[in-house]
Amino acid sequence: MHNAAFDFLGIEGQYTAIEVPSGELASFMAKSGDGFDYLSLTMPLKEEVLGLDVRADSLTQRIQSGNTLVKRGESWDLTSTDGSGFVAALNNAGIQQLESVLILGAGGTARAVTGSLDSIAKNIHVLGRSSVRQAALESAIVESRFEYHRWSQDVDFSSYDLVVNTTPAGAADLLANAVPSKVNATLFDVIYKPWPTELAQRWSDCGGQVLNGLELLLYQGIDQLEIVLETSLDRALLAPHLRKVLTKAVR
Repeated sequence: MHNAAFDFLGIEGQYTAIEVPSGELASFMAKSGDGFDYLSLTMPLKEEVLGLDVRADSLTQRIQSGNTLVKRGESWDLTSTDGSGFVAALNNAGIQQLESVLILGAGGTARAVTGSLDSIAKNIHVLGRSSVRQAALESAIVESRFEYHRWSQDVDFSSYDLVVNTTPAGAADLLANAVPSKVNATLFDVIYKPWPTELAQRWSDCGGQVLNGLELLLYQGIDQLEIVLETSLDRALLAPHLRKVLTKAVR
């Protein structure tokens, strides 16, 4: 996607996937960091990077997760575009204010989503398998009302106007049985391959709006580019182009 954006914007650059094993980010940065203008991080490096000598913004510190490292002079700035990309995808779908949100899962993506929805949603509930991560999720909230619930297959989806699935592929399949026959809410499933998930298919079959992970991938990537380039991009032109590129890439 980034290479396609470079071509579209007329920027000379190259974006390459590099496998950095867990526990080796510090050594990679020491040996190779000077060769890059920015880095996009995936888990578990989103959390590991917080232990490096980088300047993390307040949001990143609050959600304890960063996906974007940008070189500024001799230093590296760390931020997260997972949350801002999530909100941008919601805005593109016409969703701006929410009463109650249910987030499935309690990992790094869930923290980013939780932090991004603070003040946008009045009530944020998280369904997680362990209470170990409850404190970290709660610390991402400043204004919204927060509740943490232990994982259960008996979920009342009708209580929410947005449900966000941040769990790995297949982890929420059994929850499809709890989807009511008529759905008015939106499901944002951050998975994009395989697609559709059982939960997304059931949600769509019952009349609910479904957004998939490609939208999150798209808009967090555009947010990264704006941070790196230090300029606003014409999203009305760029987003449709990159959406086609992403859709073709995951087929």
